Amino acid sequence: MLEQPHQLGLAIPLRFIASRLCGALCGELNTERVSISESFDAKQWVLPTEQAMEILRNAKSVAVQNCECRSHYKRCDNPLEVCFLLNDVGDKLVTKGEARRIDLGEAAQILKRANESGLVHLSLYMPDHEIFALCSCCPCCCHDLQIVKQFERKDLMIHSEYVAVMTSEDCINCGECVDRCVFGARVFRNDKMEYDAEACLGCGLCVTTCPVQAIFMEIRQTVE
Repeated sequence: MLEQPHQLGLAIPLRFIASRLCGALCGELNTERVSISESFDAKQWVLPTEQAMEILRNAKSVAVQNCECRSHYKRCDNPLEVCFLLNDVGDKLVTKGEARRIDLGEAAQILKRANESGLVHLSLYMPDHEIFALCSCCPCCCHDLQIVKQFERKDLMIHSEYVAVMTSEDCINCGECVDRCVFGARVFRNDKMEYDAEACLGCGLCVTTCPVQAIFMEIRQTVE
């Protein structure tokens, strides 16, 4: 029987953390404040590593700090220092000693290590607002990933611009990608891997674990 959210001790929603960060900093940074109602309307944006890296590449500055959810709940031994803070928000937290500035080379290594650990890159999707935070999340500590897995609430997520595509003739049905898929797009049935592209949110974790490179990412609108 599925546990209820209060029984799971569900973690802090990233949108709440982001709203709190912005609320604490916006007044000092002279930028637009995000209202409470707006922050709760925001959704998580799933990002493959390449797209996450592009966001960091386009930022004026990048800082990193420990993931607040994993630091608090300590339910796994996944990498902690994976929460990126961009531009003015990152600069302010660096000044306060709550984050450290990094270059793109180190950012790429952090994303790579997170991907290898099976973490999903998430950012807060708020139309007309600049992205100022990006974290790599695990389903055991991240609030929204827990909700997605336990209660099938994919409506809390915005899929990435990409979707996984599989070449069936190359697949060896090893099942490696099934364990990596947080969103249930892959199942192993009757000794064969079955893939539901409609359920794919485009995190790209399956691509980097496939031993025969039978999976790749394509822009979503080009896939029939």
